[in-house]
Amino acid sequence: MRIPPYYRRPEWQRFISGVAVGALVSWVLFLYINGAWMEKHAKKIEQQKDEIADLQSDIKIWMEDYEELNKKNQENLTVQEIKVKIVNDKKYKQLDTLSIYEIEEETKGQLNMLLAKDLDSVFKSRDLITRVIENKSIKVNDKRYKLKIKSMVIYTSVSIQVEISLD
Repeated sequence: MRIPPYYRRPEWQRFISGVAVGALVSWVLFLYINGAWMEKHAKKIEQQKDEIADLQSDIKIWMEDYEELNKKNQENLTVQEIKVKIVNDKKYKQLDTLSIYEIEEETKGQLNMLLAKDLDSVFKSRDLITRVIENKSIKVNDKRYKLKIKSMVIYTSVSIQVEISLD
């Protein structure tokens, strides 16, 4: 079998040379457009990487400042209020509500030194608070009573629940 002699016919030569030139031109256009597109997107990606790095460093700085402020604020918390509650006041019928109120107020008066103190120092002195309350006897209606701490919660408000007993 023989290849037809297309090289002798000028229309086929023009067609094949047109296809070759078209392919070459389209390849050059493709490379140019694709290169420009890739360069544009590579530049955008670099800008986004830089922006992300800046934002992450800003976040890190803000978080460090936030943690530092939290630590300072936690250190600066102070006792604002003292609450004393007698839990077994129903056991003693001779004690009326006024007597119970007086006992609670006297106990609060013993603990007024805690007001405006920072929480850390109050927490460290909880044994002293316990001894101050439990070692003192309170006289009400010609009878002496002792207090025993049942629970103590120390935060900006110191809440103490005590039991009362005859001395």
